[in-house]
Amino acid sequence: MTPDWPEAIARARANAPFLARALDRQPELEALLAEGDGEAALAWARQAGSGAGAEVALRRERLALAAALAVGDLAGAFPVARVMAELSVFADRALDRAIGEAIARRVEGAEPAGMIALALGKHGAGELNYSSDIDPILLYDPETLPRRERDEPGEAAQRYAREIVQMLSAQTAEGYVFRVDLRLRPASEVSPLAISTDAALSHYESSALAWERAAFIRARAAAGDVAPGEDFLAAIRPFVWRRSLDFGAIEEIGRLTSRIREQYSGPTEPRPGFNLKQGRGGIREIEFFAQAHQLIHGGRDRSLRVRSTRAALDALAAAGHIAAEDAALLGRSYDRLRTVEHRLQMLEDHQTHSLPAGEALDRAARLDGLDGGAALLAELTPLCAEVAARFDRLLGEQAEPGAKANEGGSLPARLERLGFDEPEALAERIASWSDGHIRALRSAAARASFDALLPRLLEAFAEAPDPRRALILWEELIAKASSAINLFRLLDARPGLLDQLVGVLTLAPPLAEELARRPELLDALIDRSALDLPGEVPELAAKMARGEAGDDYEHALDRIRVVTGETRFALGVQLIEGAHDPLAIAAALSRTAEAALDIAARTTEQDFAAKHGMVPGGELLVLGLGRLGGGALTHASDLDIVYLFTGDHGAESDGARPLGATLYFNRLAQRVSGALSVPTAQGALYEVDTRLRPQGAQGPLAVSLDSFARYQREDAWTWEHMALTRARPLYGSPDARAALESAIADVLRQPRDPATLRADVLKMRGEMAANKPPRGPLDAKLLRGGLVDLEFLLHYLQLRERACVFPDLGQAIACLAERGLVPEELAEAEAMMTRLLVAGRLLAPDLDPPSAAAGRALAGACGSEDIEALLRSLSDARHCVAEAWQATFDEKLETQA
Repeated sequence: MTPDWPEAIARARANAPFLARALDRQPELEALLAEGDGEAALAWARQAGSGAGAEVALRRERLALAAALAVGDLAGAFPVARVMAELSVFADRALDRAIGEAIARRVEGAEPAGMIALALGKHGAGELNYSSDIDPILLYDPETLPRRERDEPGEAAQRYAREIVQMLSAQTAEGYVFRVDLRLRPASEVSPLAISTDAALSHYESSALAWERAAFIRARAAAGDVAPGEDFLAAIRPFVWRRSLDFGAIEEIGRLTSRIREQYSGPTEPRPGFNLKQGRGGIREIEFFAQAHQLIHGGRDRSLRVRSTRAALDALAAAGHIAAEDAALLGRSYDRLRTVEHRLQMLEDHQTHSLPAGEALDRAARLDGLDGGAALLAELTPLCAEVAARFDRLLGEQAEPGAKANEGGSLPARLERLGFDEPEALAERIASWSDGHIRALRSAAARASFDALLPRLLEAFAEAPDPRRALILWEELIAKASSAINLFRLLDARPGLLDQLVGVLTLAPPLAEELARRPELLDALIDRSALDLPGEVPELAAKMARGEAGDDYEHALDRIRVVTGETRFALGVQLIEGAHDPLAIAAALSRTAEAALDIAARTTEQDFAAKHGMVPGGELLVLGLGRLGGGALTHASDLDIVYLFTGDHGAESDGARPLGATLYFNRLAQRVSGALSVPTAQGALYEVDTRLRPQGAQGPLAVSLDSFARYQREDAWTWEHMALTRARPLYGSPDARAALESAIADVLRQPRDPATLRADVLKMRGEMAANKPPRGPLDAKLLRGGLVDLEFLLHYLQLRERACVFPDLGQAIACLAERGLVPEELAEAEAMMTRLLVAGRLLAPDLDPPSAAAGRALAGACGSEDIEALLRSLSDARHCVAEAWQATFDEKLETQA
């Protein structure tokens, strides 16, 4: 058939907006195409970016090639194999240009030695489509990679990899070149973007899986330092092409083929929504039909070691491994499906494989030269059925068309039945976990254990407030876990531990997110004593102290974080399990923080003294306030602390690098805050809030004890004295702590004018209510009649009466009740709301009623039957506070909000 170029241009303009825009932008190219000179048009396209920088040049060349190849395809001048090959060769050029540019921009004049791009998938096979992404693996040779003198090879390689991806993928005014997906690299969930050749070789020799073998059937060294890339592929050839297959390898191939079907749940025959790539009888089934046979037989038969799908089918038929008629039918079908796929992508340059509906389907059909969408569907239906029949035989099934895809047990169907959104996409994501994307699931034993757990996990996750988020957190957990097989075996042997894990992931978002960041926290649950409350501060501090003699400062800080993190996590699980009263959990959290503060301060002092010595007669003091002072933290609490020091502020330290006392203790305080708050390899610890110090953020971080006492006596505001009612010295020698306690007691025993005090307290609470409204119906802290109102009430009475000053609110209430100043019922109101505060920080962090399961856990932790009873108890507690407020201040407190 003679190519009809003008008619092809007309079809492109009438039906494909992307092609119409491309032709409008390139009139010279359109003229060459209209004249029927396809080769001249391709030559023009290859030079479209001449004279421009790499980013612009590649984008212009890509647009020109897309237009020239599309029109040549539509005209019948360029067969689909030519189109795919041209696009693939351009991808090679683009990758090579990007590698060269990335290196040259860092090392002027350097050749792209030592940086290798391996092409996999359709790119490796020379079968890219119009809107393909590319899936290269970037390798580097540390010995030959050009880099600046101060750059480590790994650092340089990562920099180049990032620049390569950005250069090709970024969407600019000129468009993009290729979307680059680097997830086929070894251990992509944890590995850097570029892998050293030695590390990659070790991976493929020891821990790679069947899907990686399938991927490397079509691999080739495409760009950069090609010769070493070819050497690398030669080195891993025994991994790809095994002369004998054990039972496990054959089983792996069977799992891969079966999963092609199981993870697709769209239409089972061509109609709108049918996916030409993933659907039954689609492109992927043809590709994997060929690859599965290649994996099984290619180790012994070198003739099968070819990259392209058509060539593989022909080689398999020639060797007698598949029927010649099957090879011919699948080959023709592959070409036709790829052609239709191109038509879909020509419309708007989208990476789509699904048949559209309505006018869009008609436009794709007309672009292909058909009358409309109905004609296209009529052609595709028997074609896909024939392909599916061959794939059925590969799977060993004799099912009716669509039976397996639609059976109730398929993963997408299960997910849909359980109420998950976007079940097909989620099923594909879950399936990818076992396809090798998660390193910990690369052994058959690990996957078998995981498959056994999956139904129970899915049912539990379906009950979560955000089921999809719970699944993603589970994914992050197993992606980072050092040994999934050990984890799964442990969960299988300890169903109670699985219940705890599911509870964390589904009920307590803050704990789930922490666990996803640090999977090693699960170690805290393995011990049978995991549900026991931790010991007292000295016992906890001993566990946090330096593990071994000679540990450096950073290791010491890591040790604090490990013990603190495990303890806090275990306490969170205890709260979810209802193992202990939330009040006991709050006290344990406070003890844990006090121990961490003690060891952090002690370790930092030792490290600081090694450089600067000690200040004779002086020492650091740390004062705890707020919930830390009161000994009742939540999982979300900051540490409210004030730094002080004793001794002569005019003294000087006695070390090799002496400092004046004030500067010494301020720098030491900064270091202690950093030790508590700066993330290390083991993560972060606490947020430290020092704004309650004299003069707030404008004042020095650490002040002398004398200055502190004088400020509190002469200059402090009423709210600062209110804060002192919950102050408790946490660090310092016994004598220094006693001196600080005495100074605080002197301040709090000062006579006050009741009217002025009342006015100050009411004004402050009014301003706070205006600026910090409650965040939800479970906000036991900020709702009127909540804990803030209760604390203001108690602190007012403590300051007015100069009595009952206990940091613990329960003790303060009991003392004031004995004096007849508050009702005894206020103690239970405070306890109820504190339980809600502590439990709610994990189970209802947004302070709205949580999911049914989390609501039951929250209500149970607070001693209520259900969430409605809990809300009633909260209302009763707030009314109790409001009545005490009115009796004390003669002011009504609105508690209806």
